[in-house]
Amino acid sequence: MKLARTLFFIALVVVVNALITWLNNLPQDAGVDVPGGKVNSVSFAPFREDHSPLTEVFPSAQEIDEDLRLLAGQTHTIRTYASSKGLTDLPAMARKYGLKMIQGAWIGGPTVAKENEEEITALIKAANAYPDVITRVIVGNEVLLRGELEPEQLLGYIRRVKQAVKQPVSYADVWSFYMRFPEIAKEVDFFTVHILPYWEDEPLPVDKTAEHIVKNYQRIRDAYPGKPILIGESGWPSTGRQRGPAVPSVVNEAKFIRSLVQVANKNGFDINIVEAFNQPWKSKLEGVVGASWGLYSVDREPVFPLTGKVIENPNWPLRVLVASLLTVLAVGFYASRLQSLSALPLLAFVGFAGLLSALQVNQTADLWYTSYNNLERFHALSIAGLGIALGALLLRQGAELLRIAKSCACLSAWSRYLFLTFVALAFYKAQALGLNGRYLNIPYPLTLIPVAGTLGLLVLGAIGGEQNWRQVLAGIVGGTAKTGGVYKLSALLAVAGVVLVAFETYQIMIGTNFPTAYPIFADRLYAGFMTTLTYSQLQGWVLLIAALIILLPFRLLAWVLILAVPALIVGETYAFMIGHDFIEAHPDFGERLQKALIYTVTNCQMVYWLGSLIVLASPLWVGGESRQGE
Repeated sequence: MKLARTLFFIALVVVVNALITWLNNLPQDAGVDVPGGKVNSVSFAPFREDHSPLTEVFPSAQEIDEDLRLLAGQTHTIRTYASSKGLTDLPAMARKYGLKMIQGAWIGGPTVAKENEEEITALIKAANAYPDVITRVIVGNEVLLRGELEPEQLLGYIRRVKQAVKQPVSYADVWSFYMRFPEIAKEVDFFTVHILPYWEDEPLPVDKTAEHIVKNYQRIRDAYPGKPILIGESGWPSTGRQRGPAVPSVVNEAKFIRSLVQVANKNGFDINIVEAFNQPWKSKLEGVVGASWGLYSVDREPVFPLTGKVIENPNWPLRVLVASLLTVLAVGFYASRLQSLSALPLLAFVGFAGLLSALQVNQTADLWYTSYNNLERFHALSIAGLGIALGALLLRQGAELLRIAKSCACLSAWSRYLFLTFVALAFYKAQALGLNGRYLNIPYPLTLIPVAGTLGLLVLGAIGGEQNWRQVLAGIVGGTAKTGGVYKLSALLAVAGVVLVAFETYQIMIGTNFPTAYPIFADRLYAGFMTTLTYSQLQGWVLLIAALIILLPFRLLAWVLILAVPALIVGETYAFMIGHDFIEAHPDFGERLQKALIYTVTNCQMVYWLGSLIVLASPLWVGGESRQGE
């Protein structure tokens, strides 16, 4: 009878998880279907995993051909950003599939003048050789935004191309730059403006983007009447960092694209959607969000349909299944001891196991999906391994609080060290977010296990009759007692961290054309090492940080986490306040500060992350005032 009760509670927890997951992944109405399921034009970059224009590793002709065959059923025109390197045969392939092209030339600063010449030459050659395929050309993409050229230098390239081809010639940049540089507007045959509400200095929720696009299109039209306008880039990311009210998601991307098509059809706008395929290489520049603007994934699977309802995560049943199996395994380990519990403690324990299992599965799946090379996958698996180990120990502590397991000093010590490893991870991610917050994911999912475990143990402690909640928190980090092997463990972590940093540096040095880009070994070693310093998805530095913090007073660690909260709020608010367009829209400092602060504190991802830091700090705060004399 008691076993039946346990099985019933397991089934109940599994059903609740399945119900919540199902409700979060119901098919949603994403707006009016795209007519014929085919967009007018889409940005096309054929790069796949391990390909990158930064390291000059390009796809094969066969891979490009496969991409164009796929896109022929989705669009009438493709926009490219470069003309040389691996893309010289692209117009001939596009002709094969009946695709038109808006051909681009990638222009950089004076240090790449030779490459600029190659691009201009290739663009002119292609435009003259394939006038039936290439209908328009674009010289440069956001080169003024990046500050790589002065307007006069850019004009020189534009004029050269205009003299050499018959197609209309343009330059592409965010819409506001055409307002700032009228000399460029005067020279081009048509305007190519980028209107990306997600990236605006003042980001917008997806349901308010249509009016924003119309408003800024009209600004260009009013300032420069008569010339054709191409909205050269407009889109929405499917995953990544939230910016104010702008939330990346699959459903939001579908809503944006369908809304954009409707706005274009209603107003007669000429539009190009960014972009055809997710671009892993952009994650090095813009984080996960930069790699997630495609209609298709990097594996060439549709991210969402252009017609019909949209599901945020079609693979949710598999996640529920794996989480259910983990729950059964975790509860089954304590099955015989659970029989002594009354209904409420039993349900609480099974629910705790189910919560940790579901969080672990979702965290691992999401992190794996946004890993674009073997190093990042190693990072994902490392986090998963740490999470499973800590989750098992937290569940053991839950069993101790319910008095169905005896306390074990060895397990308590391991709980401390695993918890502190996640604290090290939080330090690592927090400093990266503070230094490069615009592009990095807000990393709250990485600490879900210790955060949920901490809160769950407080609940189990209350149910189990533990009156001293401070004792529960202190137990997570093993109280204040230092085990004799802490210095040895610190040394071991330090050695492992150094070895792992060396391994990660080596993997970077031998990959993605590094030997060609840096033929001198010393330069290659330096560049590889600097990459490990700035790469947010590596584990070596986490181990080195962990080697240090396990020796530090708990209160000091807690203070660092707590002080990171206002620091991150200030940093995020400041990032909004210094935006050029944001300043123009809100010239009054007080109003600008209020707006920026609202965008920060209403960012759900940021709130989750700041809350996570506080929860992580709580066991450290009560775990002991000092490690001195231990």
